[in-house]
Amino acid sequence: MKYTGPKARLCRREGFNLFGSDKYQKIMGKRPTVPGVHGGKRQGKFTEYAKQLREKQKLKRMFGLSEKQFRRTFDLAEKKPGVTGGNLLQLLEQRLDNVIYRAGFAMTRMQARQFVSHGLFMLNGRRVDVPSIMVKEGDEIEARPKSKKSPVFAGNLEANEKYNAPSWLAVDNKSLSIKVVATPVNEHCEQAVNPQMIVEFYSR
Repeated sequence: MKYTGPKARLCRREGFNLFGSDKYQKIMGKRPTVPGVHGGKRQGKFTEYAKQLREKQKLKRMFGLSEKQFRRTFDLAEKKPGVTGGNLLQLLEQRLDNVIYRAGFAMTRMQARQFVSHGLFMLNGRRVDVPSIMVKEGDEIEARPKSKKSPVFAGNLEANEKYNAPSWLAVDNKSLSIKVVATPVNEHCEQAVNPQMIVEFYSR
């Protein structure tokens, strides 16, 4: 098993399985240290800024966004009423690629992004290929008829047999369809990060 691939290095850098795959969970278990020649040495205390940066990098990498994309999403969150950190997580959850992942149709967000980019899904009856589209309550997502025959979906559904999608999504595995029945709330959002630290990072 390789511990030095780019994705494995990112997981080890953040000390977290960023991509959701069992492969990276095993890597984290066998090689929990940060990558690099000094990875095995004791790390000094992080400054507050360093902690905030790590939280931002972790969330950005979990969703596979560039710095520009992530900052744009943060700016949208800041303009919405309510708590900026919570808004940020909510907006990320509502991305179309994340919805495909949360439904259990993809094993990782990266795979879900590929599915959308290749035009395998329809949103409200229209083919789409933009992973960053924000879904809203009432939206319906469904795999295109030709795409439904792909063995990759059958394999993913089998692997996710015991997985339960979040309650804000009504998922039909047989038709490979999803209906957005509510707006995600805090308990549905990513729990592995502290969004307030990201707000503080950008407030400097």
